[in-house]
Amino acid sequence: MSPRLAEVEAVTGKLPTQMFVGGTHVEALNGERLDTLDPATGGVIGSVPAGDAGDIDAAVADAKRALKGPWADMAPRERGRLLWRIGEAIRERADHFALVETLDQGKPLKEARVTILRTADYFCYYAGIVDKLQGETVPLGNNKTCFTLNEPIGVTGHIVPWNVPVSMVARGIAPALACGNTAVVKPAEDTPLSAILLAELMVEIGLPPGVCNLVTGYGETAGAALAAHKDVGHVTFTGSVETGKAVMIAAASHLASVTLELGGKSPHLILKDADLDKVVPDALAGVYRNAGQICSAGTRLLAEREICDELTERLVAGAQNMTLGHGLDSPDMGPLVSNRQLQTVTGFVERAKERGITILTGGNAPVIDGCEGGFFFEPTVAAHVPASDELAQEEVFGPVLAVMSVGSLEEAIEIANGTAYGLAAGIHTQDISKAMRFARQVEAGQVFINGYHGAGDTVPFGGFKQSGIGREKGLAALANYCETKAITVTG
Repeated sequence: MSPRLAEVEAVTGKLPTQMFVGGTHVEALNGERLDTLDPATGGVIGSVPAGDAGDIDAAVADAKRALKGPWADMAPRERGRLLWRIGEAIRERADHFALVETLDQGKPLKEARVTILRTADYFCYYAGIVDKLQGETVPLGNNKTCFTLNEPIGVTGHIVPWNVPVSMVARGIAPALACGNTAVVKPAEDTPLSAILLAELMVEIGLPPGVCNLVTGYGETAGAALAAHKDVGHVTFTGSVETGKAVMIAAASHLASVTLELGGKSPHLILKDADLDKVVPDALAGVYRNAGQICSAGTRLLAEREICDELTERLVAGAQNMTLGHGLDSPDMGPLVSNRQLQTVTGFVERAKERGITILTGGNAPVIDGCEGGFFFEPTVAAHVPASDELAQEEVFGPVLAVMSVGSLEEAIEIANGTAYGLAAGIHTQDISKAMRFARQVEAGQVFINGYHGAGDTVPFGGFKQSGIGREKGLAALANYCETKAITVTG
């Protein structure tokens, strides 16, 4: 048992223990359960139902029924007001949500609170759009009138990762609900708790039962069943490339559309005219926030040769000054989410050492006082990494920075584009012409100039190449959740 559980429950009350279908708490039909852990200690903090295909069937059926109930009759303006109230209720309970998410996922409390406020912002942003989802007229001549309607797709499925649990739920279901759809959510088995809290809150605030259902369980059972369900019209998935491909194949079995936000190996280019005092904290945050468990993390740092050594020294010093600890103690960096993820990250670094890659700092799994069973990995800087090396090509999804020097902007762009991924990219320079050349030529869905991760949550987000299909966030996300119907009147 995690020693921090009592501390959190004293503030939040008992943690959720059931999934949420049809507006009520339910157990899995098979009666099975799965444990959820505190990543900072490795201790069990509770358990949730291990739902499978039968539970997905029930949740989808509820969501399908809800399409024809009070939800369908709700005027757009009223639906918008409801989404706004949900956003405001999340904001009022931000401390509660943040405590639960930190205990369940491991991130520092201050980071968790930011993601909870982002969750509220998604609902409020899409609340303002609901009564503005207008169609258009198409000119066909004097004796015909054509107009279009934006109609909901129907039941939408949302398979959510463990790195930003409740915020990732919101960025999918808020636009889906704004468009009049219903939803079935399958949160990650490692981090189900804050998502359950959100499902509870939405019904409490007034969302009709069945409009948003949540089934906990394993990806290979519940997640696979949701992607393949014939009554799900759209599937939104965030996770690995291989699982994304499997989701796409499953959805294709009944021609459901998909939004896939997959892996990343994002380049962060520093030109020699950049202000290193600004670059260093930006680069450190870009790779080590959430212990590197962010798909758009700037894990490949490309520095012009003239400044590479100085910049690397500063980054090493910054990494060595970072504190590690339990997220509730607000360290600079918390643990990885699970022992499985710890072994993955450790494997990448150990193989790099065997190949002769220089690890300037970090590279180990430390034991933290008071958190002896935790899944910690040190902030790591690898130097002189060849562009073709595994550490520069594959997504580690941990606090590991691969540094390489480049001789020119052209070489940097070639290296930046030299992976299977294309999610995000960044550049620091005072030369706007070079910045724009990089931005236009780099293969990435988001590009940051002089501020890595500088985009807000109203900016379209998604990837090129194997980083995914479609866009989330902003107005672009609405296209995922609407069908266009064209109506032509003659006479």
